[in-house]
Amino acid sequence: MEDLTSLVTAQNDVFSHAIDTVWVALCAAIIFLMEGGFALLEAGFVRSKNAMSIIAKVIIDVIFGGIAFYIVGFGIAYGYSNGWFAFDFGITDNDLGLGLNVSNKLFWFIQLGFAIAAISIVSGAVAERMKLWAYALFVVLFCAVMYPLAANWVWNPNGWLALRGFNDFAGSSAVHAMGGFSALAAAIVLGPRIGKYDANGTANPIPGHNLPLAAVGAFILWFGWFGFNPGSTLGAVGNWELIGTVVVNTFLASAAGGISTMAYTYFRYGQIDITMVINGILAGLVAITAGCNVVGPNAAILIGAIAGVLVDVAVIYIDKIKIDDPVGAIAVHGVNGLFGTLAVGLFAAEEGWFMGGGSALFTTQLIGVLTISIFSFVLTFVVMTLLKKTIGIRVSKREETSGIDAVSFGVESYTTFE
Repeated sequence: MEDLTSLVTAQNDVFSHAIDTVWVALCAAIIFLMEGGFALLEAGFVRSKNAMSIIAKVIIDVIFGGIAFYIVGFGIAYGYSNGWFAFDFGITDNDLGLGLNVSNKLFWFIQLGFAIAAISIVSGAVAERMKLWAYALFVVLFCAVMYPLAANWVWNPNGWLALRGFNDFAGSSAVHAMGGFSALAAAIVLGPRIGKYDANGTANPIPGHNLPLAAVGAFILWFGWFGFNPGSTLGAVGNWELIGTVVVNTFLASAAGGISTMAYTYFRYGQIDITMVINGILAGLVAITAGCNVVGPNAAILIGAIAGVLVDVAVIYIDKIKIDDPVGAIAVHGVNGLFGTLAVGLFAAEEGWFMGGGSALFTTQLIGVLTISIFSFVLTFVVMTLLKKTIGIRVSKREETSGIDAVSFGVESYTTFE
């Protein structure tokens, strides 16, 4: 009888590992597909003469960022941590202390998706004017050191924020605020595109060349979020209810973000701004990413609705202070990554301030997101300034005026054959 029980237990363990492995592998592949979404969204939001250059930057995010995250980034994020820092090379076989039911190699692959998503936020903010090789150097640093440090603090079991009870389930802070405030610093150091602002400071619209392309990119990102957030359970067995909660909250927040942006732009400008609606949906997704595991569905709708308005307000303000962000990355990811992290402290079902749980969680969320945002902004500002003063970070006036695609790549995105 004992032998039969042992056999059944062993079989259950095998099935459990198999199910969790398939689940994490599927979610990781969906997350990887999000890079295609970033490429199409950003290409659609820039001018046609620079569409290939922005796709090249997203490719750099994957290939340079991926190798950097493999060599040292993963070890900094998930090696044995003193609370602030860890160090290791490659993918360790040691127990990471996360209770994983999948291999460390597969865990590395899903975490790779998070790392390259974070740096892809920056690529949009520096579109149409940054040198390719300077950007590649920054990608290596970001994925080897900068993002891994934030991941260490938040998700490493010994990270100082993890030990404080900081709740960033899928990365409103570690991925989106990290990428968004890095994008802010990079855009400031790089400066605006030629012709974006008049001598008197008036902003000139520079519309994207292909909004349907951007919309397709947004749909791919939207789809990818259903790997991003549910995949952060890191296993399916025993997590059925949690996965359902995360999926529902993710959708409700995104839909509410789109609705609120649609309504806000209609009543403010007299017509619906579909580009802003796209960003409103993404803002709702960013904002719910931290707390999709702990808030209720009604709170998810409220969080998404606030994010949808906040993104439009932030885009207008950022433009007003003469920071050129061609795709709205700072507003979508930076501002709403910050808001979404704080929203956990307000709306978490058990510990949220507005739900009767007191201010303790909100204080922890505030400390965490401000630390990550300031760290990302300051380090990016320093690195970009050093690159600017050494190898240079901005393309020539000829490249910027004629188009980076034709000058730097010798091709154009669209060719007409007679």
